[in-house]
Amino acid sequence: MSLLEVKNLFKSFGGLMALCDLQFEVEEDEIIGLIGPNGSGKTTLFNVVTGLLKHDRGSILFRNEEIIGLKPYQICQRGIARTFQLVKPFLRMTVLENVMVGKCFGTTSIPRLKRAEEGAEEILDHVGLRGRKDTPAYALTLIDRKRLELARALATQPKMLLLDELMAGLNPSEIEAAIGLISGINRTGITIIIVEHVMKALLRISKRVIVLDAGRKIAQGPPQEVVQNPDVIKAYLGKKIDARS
Repeated sequence: MSLLEVKNLFKSFGGLMALCDLQFEVEEDEIIGLIGPNGSGKTTLFNVVTGLLKHDRGSILFRNEEIIGLKPYQICQRGIARTFQLVKPFLRMTVLENVMVGKCFGTTSIPRLKRAEEGAEEILDHVGLRGRKDTPAYALTLIDRKRLELARALATQPKMLLLDELMAGLNPSEIEAAIGLISGINRTGITIIIVEHVMKALLRISKRVIVLDAGRKIAQGPPQEVVQNPDVIKAYLGKKIDARS
């Protein structure tokens, strides 16, 4: 049984078709790379899966349960967490308090603040923010806000994590650290779908790649096959890329 099944999914904005008859499945423990040109529907897909946008028609099954129509917090409680391309922390709360929110209201709610605080500190250790736990979120750099966004998502104890351009703006050493962090998260049993324009990094960590263009799936498969696909090269890559480098 697949962890996530997207079936015949449609979403439009006025006359613009953002998702068109989209279908794919995600197995447990996969890392799926989701690529395509700007406006191809990647973030729209994340928004529909997590309940931030209503679909036009179609079905999304998570752990064999229909989640279309559920509210975002209900989908989160069922085990889907996400980060945002434009990071959205609670700016007036500290780094630690931001992550405690996820601990208190995730898949396994922790009503006791002391236990939530202890769990949040462990996650901050994992993402490299323990030393900034008392810093208000508004005072963080963009890179640290992205780390906080990831920590807050992990605090909900997801089964599936949707990452939206986590590596944008990072330098090469930070990208290497992010690759290691994402791979480590996956090894704990969390399935990951990642939208990313840092192609060589995405191709290194993805077990399978799905390509969107104008809301349609135009290719899917192992990274080394997808980057050789003429339709993918024409629509997005512009040239062949060595997925092994």
